Amino acid sequence: MDLGLKGKRALVMGASKGLGRSIADALAAEGAAVVISGRDQASLDKVAAELKGAGASAAHGVVADVAKGEQMDHLADEAVRLLGGVDILVLNHGGPPPCIASEITDAALHTWFEHIVASPIRIANRLIPAMRQRKWGRVLVVGSSGMQHPIPNLALSNTLRSAIWGWLKTYSGEVAKDGVTMNIIAPGSIMTDRIVQNAESRAAKAGSTVEAELGKMADEIPAGRIGTPAEFGPTGAFLVSEQAGYITGSMIRVDGGRVRSMF
Repeated sequence: MDLGLKGKRALVMGASKGLGRSIADALAAEGAAVVISGRDQASLDKVAAELKGAGASAAHGVVADVAKGEQMDHLADEAVRLLGGVDILVLNHGGPPPCIASEITDAALHTWFEHIVASPIRIANRLIPAMRQRKWGRVLVVGSSGMQHPIPNLALSNTLRSAIWGWLKTYSGEVAKDGVTMNIIAPGSIMTDRIVQNAESRAAKAGSTVEAELGKMADEIPAGRIGTPAEFGPTGAFLVSEQAGYITGSMIRVDGGRVRSMF
């Protein structure tokens, strides 16, 4: 299927590895032009070269720290300068450290609010107006299945990601008539550094091993295994495609069936 993404201009945050990289890979395979962000220029340059080799019509890396709002302004402006505009915005970032609800501190709450809520809203507000003017745009948030089914030991993530879900659901209704869609792609257990970190935390609390905890995670999933990034990114590419133009304000899970809710 041709997703109609050839020549579209995408900014994918946090794309030097993990879930962001998997979406950037899928967009490159469709011929999109891509700007990726992260915190290390050398890593970004390496990934950008690989994306061009995989089919991206252009690929650039821009260093930006999601913890600093002014760097979000710079990232947005650089993406527009390098690509001539941004049609697709993928909001992605690292997650907070594992903790239970009683361990959440004021300091952690304020720090991670900037990462998960304030900075994504800031860069979206900078780029969405031009999408509305062009009558075409896509905003995709890399979220978590914890937005719908809170994940034990990820209380800080569960709390703050719910806020960005409420923002997106509200905003999507405001821009739908302008041809702009806004959706969340929610991973379950996908084999990334984040999953390993959570397994390490669980192992430390339980006096277990990382391997044992990863095995327990797999046992909780109807598919019987932890997913791979290559199974995640193509879903993201579809959600920002021409064919997905009537999907908005939605959360699409890529979780192997883990979340059992019907809603």
